Amino acid sequence: MNLQTDLKSEHVSHLVVSGFAQVPAGTPVRDTLARMRADRRVVCLVVDGEEPAAVQLVGIFTERDVMRKVVDVPGMLDRPVDEAMTLDPITIGPDASAADALRLMDEHHVRNLPVVDGTGKLLGIMTHQAIIQFLADRYPVEVLNRPIDPEQFPRKAEGG
Repeated sequence: MNLQTDLKSEHVSHLVVSGFAQVPAGTPVRDTLARMRADRRVVCLVVDGEEPAAVQLVGIFTERDVMRKVVDVPGMLDRPVDEAMTLDPITIGPDASAADALRLMDEHHVRNLPVVDGTGKLLGIMTHQAIIQFLADRYPVEVLNRPIDPEQFPRKAEGG
């Protein structure tokens, strides 16, 4: 097999997706950040509805949103997260291929892609790290033994 075939055949559900924090729509930014800190997450999914079966993803709030929309805006910490989040985020299903996930992330310039099943259940966050981990597991020598500087080569055999 080759890399392209591997990425097309590997399902998102088989990758190590990241966890996320979750808050209901209307939660103040300050409380959203507290939830993210408590859960040790850099991504918070904003949902509408309280019943697990009736929860619907309405937005995503990331550390990038904090830097762009919160830090320099007076009073923003006390405003609803809805004003700082990305509305209707792009999502991917668990049966999609890793190649499709990478393509979506690249096309839409996102680093965190929510994984949502057919019933709307939130399963995790697809990140580039999940792809890197998959590649490192599949091709450990090629991925893990790369020099820091690809142009750097040893001048003499090790130990000589």
